Amino acid sequence: MTEKTIIETSQTENNLMILFEDNQIIVAVKPQNIPSQSDITGDTDMLTLVKNYIKEKYNKPGEAFVGLVHRLDRPTGGVMVFAKTSKAAARLSQQIREGSVNKIYYAVTSKLPKQKSDVLTNYLKKDEKNNIVRIVPQSEKDAKLAQLSYKVLQTEGELALVEVKLHTGRSHQIRVQFAGINCPLYGDNKYGQEKSKQTGNLGLWAGRLEFVHPVTKQKMTFACPPDTEKMPWKSFFMDKYFLR
Repeated sequence: MTEKTIIETSQTENNLMILFEDNQIIVAVKPQNIPSQSDITGDTDMLTLVKNYIKEKYNKPGEAFVGLVHRLDRPTGGVMVFAKTSKAAARLSQQIREGSVNKIYYAVTSKLPKQKSDVLTNYLKKDEKNNIVRIVPQSEKDAKLAQLSYKVLQTEGELALVEVKLHTGRSHQIRVQFAGINCPLYGDNKYGQEKSKQTGNLGLWAGRLEFVHPVTKQKMTFACPPDTEKMPWKSFFMDKYFLR
């Protein structure tokens, strides 16, 4: 089994950034502040963009099949993989359930973490009605284990760029757990404090995605940096983490 790393991109007519495509999968970059799939807002969503891209490129009648196997929160951008067949969707979903898909995030905290690297372990509970997640005792009903590891890569004043690896995949997990150590993410109006002075996107980006191709069994790595001309990313030298 060989490994293939892909960082190069192509741009479609509807500004969809494609990292890779074959008969089974398509890997694309979700911009920040658009939903992964359609919601009550009716705003343009990533799944629809990918479906429209496939329909137009291959002149398919009706709606194109695209399997959504994982999601990113609306304010979070970064690399996503979509399935083009039901077989690929099932196999990718199985990898995600088994924890064999490696997701690396880059986050900017609005305060410097006390530890340069650490493992954060909490129990989280989501309030579905208000779409908010809280840290709760393990004994509380519906509490779910949440764990991540991080290391500080750079600091700039009170801001810190951290690399984050998720060990569990809970809703809003990175945002909630960093807020729990008094280091809310830059621009996080939901879980942060005193964010009115921070302008720019949420400091959270899914920069690297590693998985095994569902058919060829080849280990694949896809990476894409955030927009380094915008805050908070322009405060750091991001490109060196994406050059191989």
